[in-house]
Amino acid sequence: MCNHRHLGSCLLALTLAVSTSLIASERPNIVFVFSDDHAPHAIGAYRGLYESLDPTPNIDALARQGMVFRNSFCTNSICGPSRAVIQTGKHSHKNGFMNNGNEFDAGQQTFPKLLQKAGYQTAMFGKWHLKSTPQGFDAWNVLPGQGEYYNPMMLSPSGRQRYEGYCTDVVTDLALQWLKEGRDPDQPFLLMCQHKAPHRCWMPPLRYLNLYDDVEIPEPDTLFDRYTDNASPARNQEMEIDRHMHLVFDLFMDPPDGFDPQKEVGTDKSAFRNLQKMSDEQLRQWHAAYGPKNEAFRQANLNGQDLVRWKYQRYMKNYLRCVKSVDDSVGQLMAYLEQAGLAENTVVIYSSDQGFYLGDHGWYDKRWMYEESLKMPFIAKWPGVAAPGSTCDAMIQNLDYAETFLEMAQADVPEDMQGESLVPLLQGTTPDEWRKSLYYHFYEYPSVHMVARHNGVRTERYKLIRFYQFDEWEFYDLETDPQELHNQYDNPEYAEQIEQLKQELSRLQAYYQDDSDQQVMPADWQNKYRLVP
Repeated sequence: MCNHRHLGSCLLALTLAVSTSLIASERPNIVFVFSDDHAPHAIGAYRGLYESLDPTPNIDALARQGMVFRNSFCTNSICGPSRAVIQTGKHSHKNGFMNNGNEFDAGQQTFPKLLQKAGYQTAMFGKWHLKSTPQGFDAWNVLPGQGEYYNPMMLSPSGRQRYEGYCTDVVTDLALQWLKEGRDPDQPFLLMCQHKAPHRCWMPPLRYLNLYDDVEIPEPDTLFDRYTDNASPARNQEMEIDRHMHLVFDLFMDPPDGFDPQKEVGTDKSAFRNLQKMSDEQLRQWHAAYGPKNEAFRQANLNGQDLVRWKYQRYMKNYLRCVKSVDDSVGQLMAYLEQAGLAENTVVIYSSDQGFYLGDHGWYDKRWMYEESLKMPFIAKWPGVAAPGSTCDAMIQNLDYAETFLEMAQADVPEDMQGESLVPLLQGTTPDEWRKSLYYHFYEYPSVHMVARHNGVRTERYKLIRFYQFDEWEFYDLETDPQELHNQYDNPEYAEQIEQLKQELSRLQAYYQDDSDQQVMPADWQNKYRLVP
């Protein structure tokens, strides 16, 4: 249910209803800030492990002015597919973008095109990550592929252009420039400001290279999880801080003598390549910051769990430094809306494409249906509609964003969209028929990080996961086991609940018309990839 902490009386509730009615007569502008891999538990408003570090003061300010959705989830926890779901309001199997190797059919129905038809100006700046040329935008300037943190190349209708500076700042500046000079002030608008940060390889801006140097980042309880209670896919992934996080490419250690990057396989080298494109002054500041830290690491000569702990500290400090840059962007955009007199009729939404592992279960990256990667942030400020300081516990998904934007704009929502508008929730009411379960499906295997294909269902209390390629299951009671450490699939005490969730999984597959899990891996593939029983 959604609750408005500050609306304790009928009089105030009536005031809210009246203001909601008034604002409906003037269609709001929409500013949608979207980052990459920003886990909710790295946002202060979500009261996570890092709250004491104050990583997101501007996003937290946005939360105080609007509504925080506590149970926000993705449909497919990977970058491109999440964006395709948001564009279309349809699951991956329906929009055709099931993994990052696909190319999005930009000619299909998307919510920006529908907003254009409804009289909105639309603009998109930053990370597109769908391979195809953006459609449905009056103005756009996007990163090719994953993009670069420093001095990024960008693509627009005018062609390719390299911008000097830090990617988050460049994207923010382009968005602000459009707000100030590029839009028609007589039309409502949609502005999508989409950041690369804090995506791997976590290159912070120069101004934050030494942030958190004197801080010990809290460790998650599950940093040394060994996956003894999971199905075999959890033991056969390639996303462990211990075994898979690279000291040079991911953590910016100086390459040792004789180091040949061409001989290093199976890891992301984008940051290493990006360093070659930095200016002399950027490199000087970079090495001045990391040089002394790297020398201290060499002197320590760490191994075993001490090495894992060091890698975790370096990773998390860089991750949170990148988050800080995104938070700066949110602050700049909110300040301009106030300064320009736009704030009162502009919806501002902050979200990210999925959750992320911040050492939880010893991992980085996403992809799984486990909570840390399934959950995504969603914070919305809608003056006169969403009560300041309010929260909502109803289960929502990125499947719902397109429908929400369309209803905000008083535009028709096509019947073939598969989500539900969040507008009633933002108004403080949870419809009786609101979803009691959600559906998830991940497809990208064998591929980077080697996370097996799986689908599943989550309810308020329970979660059922099916690794259908290997005919393995997991079941969790989230009330008694929120960290998902105890797979109860073979526990007879849960037999009734498991059977109910299997039926619900089948119902949701039929409802969303998804039969794409019928492909089972051939036996030789099972022998090749299923290395640990």
